Amino acid sequence: MDLLDMIRDAGVIGAGGAGFPTHAKLTSKAEYILLNGAECEPLLRVDQQLMVQSVDEIIMGLAAAGRYIEARKAIIGIKGKHKEVIAHMRKRIAAQGLESYLEVMELRDIYPAGDEQVLVHELTQRIVPETSIPLKVGCVVINAETALNVFNAMSGKPVTETYITVAGDIPQRLTVKVPVGLPIRELFSQCGIDNLEDYAVIDGGPMMGSILKTLDGHVTKKSKGYVLLKKDHFLMRKKSVNLDQARVISKTACEQCRMCTDLCPRYLLGHNLQPHKVMRALNYNLEDVKEQQIALLCCECNACELFSCPANLHPRSINRYFKGKLAEQGIKYQPTTMEFQPREARDYRLIPTKRLIARIGLTEFDKPAPLTNVNFQPQYLTIALRQHIGASAIPVVAVGEQVQSGQMIGKIPDNSLGASVHASLAGTVTEITDNAIVIKVG
Repeated sequence: MDLLDMIRDAGVIGAGGAGFPTHAKLTSKAEYILLNGAECEPLLRVDQQLMVQSVDEIIMGLAAAGRYIEARKAIIGIKGKHKEVIAHMRKRIAAQGLESYLEVMELRDIYPAGDEQVLVHELTQRIVPETSIPLKVGCVVINAETALNVFNAMSGKPVTETYITVAGDIPQRLTVKVPVGLPIRELFSQCGIDNLEDYAVIDGGPMMGSILKTLDGHVTKKSKGYVLLKKDHFLMRKKSVNLDQARVISKTACEQCRMCTDLCPRYLLGHNLQPHKVMRALNYNLEDVKEQQIALLCCECNACELFSCPANLHPRSINRYFKGKLAEQGIKYQPTTMEFQPREARDYRLIPTKRLIARIGLTEFDKPAPLTNVNFQPQYLTIALRQHIGASAIPVVAVGEQVQSGQMIGKIPDNSLGASVHASLAGTVTEITDNAIVIKVG
């Protein structure tokens, strides 16, 4: 079977990101394939541990994907501070005789080193044009867990599990392998917290993740981490501000200092994203669409909102506001050039991770979250039919049907972008909705 078919049948998607189906990413040829091992979201610990525990599988998955797209080289980007991980990776690459094809490059300990456009520049010195993707400059980017899932797909093993870090203001921080569809409450119970009443939970990393509105959700294939903090923590209070509140606060207090722009990672790559101008468009009710359009270049890394702004305002939220407004009007940003150079001051304006962690009040929680073996035994699994970018999977099972672990229960719609989904554990299908398939385990 063709590698692309194996990856598609296994339901491999970008693990921990937006969930872009990996088989679609590998349909084009590229000069480089890049492994994103930066894991720059504070407190998350999945990739750095996977690159030790499953190093051979990750190497082989990356090499197979790279050769499929005819990449002349595979580059693995890992932050230089992870010296043991880098040494172990290089040793195993040499043991497999792949030194001529795979190279490990050390990344600076900055945020957001894991943004794929920042990563492309750090590893290749190329700059992805505005509104474009890494493929435009000859690169395809996948992360460590995705490479592991590619390897598993080559053996016919679908994506039924994901690795998650649970961190924050909790007694026991850990990283665990979790069956997709597990109720997240069962995950939190492993961390020594019996009562979640005083806590709020961020789904994902503390920078780009959002606060869960309910704790009755379920793990998906792109779940990467949960950060638990007391509700009165600075970060939780900041993330709890809704869009209307953010607009009022920003409109009354922005003094156009342009710190949000000067430290913006995309602006520093030479793009035209200038959050202070977007704030100005809000403050003065500017209807000039050109002033608003640059908001469409925002990757929502949240550096402006959680680190840069000295007045504690909400430039990322205002970017999001205008992005929604422009989308309603069908307006898209039109680049005026495809050639970009990094700003001269870029090297002096990169955000050190330790300073970022201190700025958002997480220093005391920046501790190991060791990979821990937990045998989860849920009564029910709820497998979402849309855990990815694209169309929802179409159920291929019926209520009352017995399913086995790894069995496909939802397939990609014909002629659509999407990803198939599989049963994580054996059991009986008890319910099928527009959004999910529920399985009684056992």
